[in-house]
Amino acid sequence: MTDSERDKLRIIVCRVDERAEVIEIEDSLKAMQEVVGGLIQEYMPFEDEVALIVNEEGKMTGLPLNRGICNEKGRLQDIVAGDFFICYAPIESERFLSMPPDLEKKYKELFDLPEMFMMDGRDIKAIKYEPGGKNNPVTTVRASGRQETCYER
Repeated sequence: MTDSERDKLRIIVCRVDERAEVIEIEDSLKAMQEVVGGLIQEYMPFEDEVALIVNEEGKMTGLPLNRGICNEKGRLQDIVAGDFFICYAPIESERFLSMPPDLEKKYKELFDLPEMFMMDGRDIKAIKYEPGGKNNPVTTVRASGRQETCYER
């Protein structure tokens, strides 16, 4: 591994309303903060040694909702607000690392499409959609509180 490769991180970036993308960034706090648009926070909701690096204040400052985090049964547990990225974070390492190919493939597929969120009774549902595509679901909430889902043409 060359010094320039060591100075880079290969990550999966998940931007609001965009497909996930594998990119390389500088291995620096400044570069990580630029990706998420603010202070970073490590979030490790999965058994794999991967970390979601999110904007620490994303929910508090009202950043747009981005992707849902589901448990092993597929039930929505959390929603990330704002742009975030996924990197390798082995327990024995003191820093974030580039994604290994197997985990990169798995998490790129898992987070590839952006999501929108809607209430369904007392539950919140995440709906994946093709950004900029037609026939995407659009949820409208009426003044009565009744929600209707229709599709763009």
